[in-house]
Amino acid sequence: MEKQLKITRDGSATFYVPHLNEHYHSTHGAISESMHVFIQQGYYAFEGDPITILEMGLGTGLNALLTILEAEKNRKHVNYIALEKYPVESCLIEQLNYVQHIHQPNIAYLFNQIHSTPWEKAVAITKYFSLTKINADINDLKSDFRVHVIYFDAFAPEKQPELWTHEVFLRMYDFLMPNGLLTTYCAKGNVRRTMENVGFRVERLPGPPGKREMLRAVKPY
Repeated sequence: MEKQLKITRDGSATFYVPHLNEHYHSTHGAISESMHVFIQQGYYAFEGDPITILEMGLGTGLNALLTILEAEKNRKHVNYIALEKYPVESCLIEQLNYVQHIHQPNIAYLFNQIHSTPWEKAVAITKYFSLTKINADINDLKSDFRVHVIYFDAFAPEKQPELWTHEVFLRMYDFLMPNGLLTTYCAKGNVRRTMENVGFRVERLPGPPGKREMLRAVKPY
């Protein structure tokens, strides 16, 4: 798919996909959205160490990068599993401005490691963060792993409806440990009802900049 580099309102970059008329992140702020939806309402919402996180859609690697930084700051051990059926080309990754936009030690090294580590293999990027990248579709994934948190960051339901179905959320439910949670930027009523139908307890939360609400689903004990 063709991708065009765009700068969002908080100054951080994203990609626009003309074929889908869709952006990888919110145009109101790529970093702002990721910090609010996935870090604040996902990573920090689950208490425990170590923590295993499953990301639906590695994409630009922004969610993984922000999670590494928080893990280093908190000295919290994170096992991060990222699914990506269509990895972003390295020539496009080089255009992203996260390294320049996030002023943290070793940021260039960490971002490069996310994208240069081999697929299908657990790699310890830091003392506190291990990454496993899986080049597969969620419907093809055969695994018995269990996770504490799911970053559900697929393209919007109207753009990728096959990833917002009862069957997919049932798989997400099965992957989660009891009291595990799934967080997503989406707040559509039909998505909330689908989550509830597979057994999740779903809550509406204030959304990131430019969005009134988002959803977080918890697997009950």
